[in-house]
Amino acid sequence: MGKSFNMVKILEKKKAYIVMILVQLAYAGMSLFSKTSINKGMNPFVFVAYRQAFATLALLPFALFLDRKKGRDSLTYSLLWKIFLVSLFGITLSLNLYIYAINYVSATFASASNNSIPAFTFAIAVGLRIERFSIRDLSGIVKLVGAVVSFSGAMVFAFVKGPQFSILNLCEATRSMRNPSTDFSSEEKWIQGCLLMLLANIIWASWLVMQAPLVKQYPAKFGLTMLQCLFSCLQSTVWGIAMQRDISWWKLTWDFNLLSVAYCGVVVTGISYWLFLWAVESKGPLFTASFTPLQLIFTATFSAFLWNEMLHIGSICGGMLLVGGLYCVLWGKKREEEVEKEADKGTMDETHV
Repeated sequence: MGKSFNMVKILEKKKAYIVMILVQLAYAGMSLFSKTSINKGMNPFVFVAYRQAFATLALLPFALFLDRKKGRDSLTYSLLWKIFLVSLFGITLSLNLYIYAINYVSATFASASNNSIPAFTFAIAVGLRIERFSIRDLSGIVKLVGAVVSFSGAMVFAFVKGPQFSILNLCEATRSMRNPSTDFSSEEKWIQGCLLMLLANIIWASWLVMQAPLVKQYPAKFGLTMLQCLFSCLQSTVWGIAMQRDISWWKLTWDFNLLSVAYCGVVVTGISYWLFLWAVESKGPLFTASFTPLQLIFTATFSAFLWNEMLHIGSICGGMLLVGGLYCVLWGKKREEEVEKEADKGTMDETHV
């Protein structure tokens, strides 16, 4: 009984860390599933519209039954308008840019570029004074170094090659699932994909930062996530129809594309968005963004096993830098929390005296 109780207490303390690891694992699957669907010929804008529709349907029962009373009084027309704009800027725009850009880059490269998110989140949060930062404090210096090291690791992973090696596939059946190689013969398209992916990451980092004040105004996290997914679904559908008017591209059959949009909608957009909101409210936007490097490691590993994607020594070195940067940011964040607790405790002691 004693050991079980201690294990429960440990899991309770580390709940935010466990949640964010699971989220990044889910996002690694998103990179693989979405890349494969686009390579199989699915229109990227249609993919996003269906993905958001699945997410809305998955979250609707939770929003109706679990958050029915929590945020009802605080939901005003002005707040709805704000949620609509946040969905348009943060979700619809970033997802459509991401899914379009992934047509020109590999799944591993897409995950590598996502590691710029902690640096962008850190800069935006500091600029809006949501995240504390002082160059005079050790924790602030360590967080800054961690963000820079993570971003550098992503660049090393993406651009530094060196000797390559391949991990053997798990079984012969996985060879038939090998991902069609992206055509990089057009350097212009490759650069376009990289720039669009970078822009999508900047917008996503802004969305992360915007969630903190939004959750304070509307504490019903299931309802808030569902509303953002609903608005994004409507916006993405309009966008998709404008870009692809042929109805044949909108037909879903029982194939891999249906599995992909269902997974990305229910698991990634639905469940992971809610977990993101919970983590942002509990630990702040920088904490959630700091786990992004794990997505790259998961994606590279899965790609190597499933599609025999070649890894390079540069990838290994970049991964080590990413993990090092992640630990620096988390240590700095934890150090800040300890200093704040000590300051609050000192203030309470002075009050009692």
